[in-house]
Amino acid sequence: MPDIVIKKVKKGGHGGHHGGSWKVAYADFVTAMMAFFLLLWLLSSATEEQLQGVSMYFTPETISQNDSGSGGVLGGTSLAEEGSQRSEFGMPTVSMDIPPQQTPEEREAIRVAQMEEKEFNEAKEELLKAIEESPELQGLEKNIRIEETPEGLRIQILDEDGTSMFPSGSAVMADHTRLLLDKVAAVIEKMPQDVSIEGHTDAVPFNRADGYSNWELSADRALATRRTLEDLGLETARFAKVAGLSDTDPLVPEDPKNETNRRISITLLRGTGERPELTQEGSTTAPQPTGGAIPAQPQAETPPAGATPRRPTFGVPSQP
Repeated sequence: MPDIVIKKVKKGGHGGHHGGSWKVAYADFVTAMMAFFLLLWLLSSATEEQLQGVSMYFTPETISQNDSGSGGVLGGTSLAEEGSQRSEFGMPTVSMDIPPQQTPEEREAIRVAQMEEKEFNEAKEELLKAIEESPELQGLEKNIRIEETPEGLRIQILDEDGTSMFPSGSAVMADHTRLLLDKVAAVIEKMPQDVSIEGHTDAVPFNRADGYSNWELSADRALATRRTLEDLGLETARFAKVAGLSDTDPLVPEDPKNETNRRISITLLRGTGERPELTQEGSTTAPQPTGGAIPAQPQAETPPAGATPRRPTFGVPSQP
């Protein structure tokens, strides 16, 4: 009987291949990890605006009824925001604050304020230059102060370093005071604003047997200043207020008896005076008569003798 030989073929031995499917799975895993860490790096380096843009890009087009916004964990926003912001179509919106349109009256008020600011600066420079170039006023620069206040441009002529504008207890001004007022009047005459004059004294008691006190003295000095400015060419209608304040408004409050508190304040009142009006094209026109129809042919009219001035003395200036 012949010998029977049985051959057994062993598959998958140590020298064989185990297949390549695991390599594909491992490659997918490494790729996913690389993409994940790349995403983390991008998120850490992105700004808040960029994150908000990415969030809005993935916002659904329909508005969610959920309080959280889109219904997700973050509600379509970044971690730094509270809740979510949604527009009707799910796209980001930009809000801008548009200033309200100015009325013609508001534009005119702004224009006048700008013109006044320029006029005040020019008047201050012109007056200081005139005093500096005047030989007879050398050394009196310290006796005049010019400043802008909410009321207007204030020009103060005051006693300083023993130089008095008025003799003690008198309303008759010194010669150098009149010279200073001459320069002041030349500048004020070119300005359109109304003028306010206030007289001030120090707190040194001044009483006479007839009851004349610092109140009367400060008022008399203010009136003397008004008369002098009129004599120098300033129109009477320009004066809106003339008042004596005694020692109630000291320039040096910590030292009421200081000589600097004795002064005359001349103020160009802000927002007063007649100006040409601004037309729609941006040019200016001459002021029209108020309180009646505009005449077809405007003519220069001379006020009759004895007419009432435009503003009374000791009055309060009205605002336009």
